[in-house]
Amino acid sequence: MNPQPSSKLWLGAVLSLVALIVLCLAWELRVAPLRPGGSLLALKALPLLLPLRGVLKGRIYTTQWASMLILLYLMEGAVRAYSDPAPLSAAMAWIEIVLSAIFYLCAIFYVRPAKQAAKARGAAQGGHTS
Repeated sequence: MNPQPSSKLWLGAVLSLVALIVLCLAWELRVAPLRPGGSLLALKALPLLLPLRGVLKGRIYTTQWASMLILLYLMEGAVRAYSDPAPLSAAMAWIEIVLSAIFYLCAIFYVRPAKQAAKARGAAQGGHTS
């Protein structure tokens, strides 16, 4: 009982992950970089590329660990939203918070049915062997 890759939760996870990658690059290279002309902080988009292929394919395991990775971006957004003196950068941080939260929620609820099915299979197999 795997979730269908065409589900709205999968689509929400994919779109928010891609949007977060674009946001990180635009934020640190053009919109509000720490230094004029761009910042090496744009490299923070690289870890988001690691789960992209698996999330695009609807892989449960990849989506599950990506939901843990995304919490780092949620935390970074929260820190920068409240501490960055530049209003544009603080606004970008709030967008990062929203996109991270959307991905996290979509990923968790997308993975949930597969985890419940695996748990049920484990319980059924455990009951037969006793």
